[in-house]
Amino acid sequence: MSLLMTVPPNLVQSIRAFRVTELQDEAVRLGQHFLYAHCLAGVTKQQVLGIIAESFQFPKGGGKNFDGLRDTLTETMFKAGVQTGFLVVLEQLPNTQKFDKEARETLLDVFRDAADYWAEKKVPFRVFYSFE
Repeated sequence: MSLLMTVPPNLVQSIRAFRVTELQDEAVRLGQHFLYAHCLAGVTKQQVLGIIAESFQFPKGGGKNFDGLRDTLTETMFKAGVQTGFLVVLEQLPNTQKFDKEARETLLDVFRDAADYWAEKKVPFRVFYSFE
């Protein structure tokens, strides 16, 4: 039985009762890419985006800003070849003066756009996040 049986294939949601290790194991079992970023060390938008880009091993410049992140999560990954699916975890998104609620929502909107993009291509793209 799949851990994600009740989770739609393309969404962005709070991690809630899921454990990171269980999600990673499920990604492996499903043959999907597991992308993980622990973002707590980021204080500014640039730092958080840098942590995500480095953690996901994006090409240089991929994820430098919200538009670059969106392009990398969609077009760049699409051009890389056939994709079986993605399971993304953004853990401990910070709450700082320079990375406030508005910045967190914009970041999550980028991932929602990517989930919609991959839904059109019938590729699962699930994102789980937590806040500090």
